[in-house]
This record gives sequence, structure tokens and C-alpha cells, in this order.
Amino acid sequence: MMLTAKVAVNPLPWVLGPDGFDLSPATVTAAVAGIAGAGFTAMHADVPDGMNVAEYRTLLSDHGVRPAPGYFAGDFDAPAAALPGLVDAARRHAGVQAELGLTEVFLASHLNPARIGAPAVGADFDAARLELVIERIAAVAGAIAAEGVTPCFHPHVGSWIETEHEVRAMLDSIDASVLSFGPDTGHLFWAGMNPASVIADYAQRVRAVHLKDVHRKAAVRAREQGDDYMGATVTEHVWTEPGRGDVDFGAVFAALPSSYRGWFVVEVDVPDLPTKEESTAQSARWITAQPEPAASA
Repeated sequence: MMLTAKVAVNPLPWVLGPDGFDLSPATVTAAVAGIAGAGFTAMHADVPDGMNVAEYRTLLSDHGVRPAPGYFAGDFDAPAAALPGLVDAARRHAGVQAELGLTEVFLASHLNPARIGAPAVGADFDAARLELVIERIAAVAGAIAAEGVTPCFHPHVGSWIETEHEVRAMLDSIDASVLSFGPDTGHLFWAGMNPASVIADYAQRVRAVHLKDVHRKAAVRAREQGDDYMGATVTEHVWTEPGRGDVDFGAVFAALPSSYRGWFVVEVDVPDLPTKEESTAQSARWITAQPEPAASA
């Protein structure tokens, strides 16, 4: 699979640290340079604070990198009074994505304490809350679509849309004309799903894909030990570079429809290799070595 196709990388190893995200211009500039040096020609787009869209676009262009779909997340179970602000934030984020020339964006539910504490098992499930979250995701998706950007829902371990039941309930409840699907192979796998099967069932709704790999043994060990999200990902290294774990990417590619022309965004939240440079370079080598999926032929 050529890196000149719609293939990108998320700069998480560069911008995610022990104190959270560092989206300062200096850090993002270093990330763009490192990603370009590894051979990627596109990057998950997040305009850093202190930089406007034109400056960000120039930064990418100067390194031979183009923007790829970014990510918007919200607290969809927040008090009702917070919903107008959430919808407005989603609209503004989508407007920036559109200004960057993007036509899709990943949409997710924020992580929450109950599920951070016991990840990938559907902790503290509540049917009424799930219904509320789905209703609000639909409202935010509509606001994003109004900006000319297609919202692609991204299931995330640690969020209220985590398990197979929750993922399917949401996709079955919201019409495909309102919400598309942006599956993440790693989050689906860690939560006990077969990514290829879920993708196949909703294949016509897939508009963008996160390619993430998982060490099955690490996930099992973390669960048996009662590790929280940080313990599982940072200490036990549930995440790994694509091709080094247990996700069947061949099956994932085969599950996509022949009409698929969307983005593949490689993600390694926490590098399994010793450095972010090695991790990003390995991800580039892996994606380059993949045969062109039949879906993209």
C-alpha cells in the first residue's frame, strides 16, 4: 500500500504525554517533521493553539504532509445545559476541518472515570444513559454534517460507547444519512469484538478507518490484574505498532466494500518500540508493505 494513497498517521506518540495532550506549535512542528521523516505524507489534523488554519496548512505543506481527518469528542452524558455548547464546539471543529479541505472527521465519546477504571468490559452499564448518549451523538453529528463534513463514529475503550452491544445499538439507532462509521480496529479488538465482522456488518457506512494493533496477551493480563486504562496501555502495552499484535488486518481490509475510497489512519497511542521515532518508522514500513486492499483497487 503506497503512502501516497489515502494513508495517514496520528501523531499521538509525539503529542500525548503523562500530563495529557501537548498541542503547542513547537510540539506539533516537531511531530510533523518526525512524521515526514518516517515517510508518511498525511497526518491526522489538529490545529494547535496559537496557530491559525493557514499557518497550520503551511507547516504541513512545507514538510510534504497533507491533513487527514481529525477527531472530535464530547461528554455526551453531561447535564442538558451543556448540550448547546457541545453542539457549537462540534460545529466550529467541523468548520476548521472543512477549511483544511477535509470531508470526514472522527466523532467519539470522551473517556469517563468508571470505564477508565475498568476498561473494555462495559463497566457501569446503564440502558437509559446509553439512550441519552446516542440521542446527543445524533444531535452533534447533525451539526457537523451541516458544515459539509461527514461525522464517522469512533468507538473507544473507556467511553460510554465501548462494547459490541453499545456500538451496534448506536449504529442501529442513528440513520446512516446522519452518522457514518469510523471503526478503530484496536478499540474494537480490545473490547472483545472481531473488528472485521463488525466492519463487514456496517461496511457501507465506513468512511474512514483507524488502523491500530493490540497485544491480546497484554489485554488479558491487564484485565486479570484489574488494571485501569493507563495501566493497561502505558504499563502493560496493550497497544503496539500495526503488524506486531493480534489484529487480523487482512480480514479488516477484506471486510471493506469494493467502493471504499476513504482514509486509513495508522495509530499507536503509546509506542511499544523504545522511541516515538522507531515506532513511527515501523508503522510506515508496515503500511508500505501491505498489499493494496482489494477494496481500494
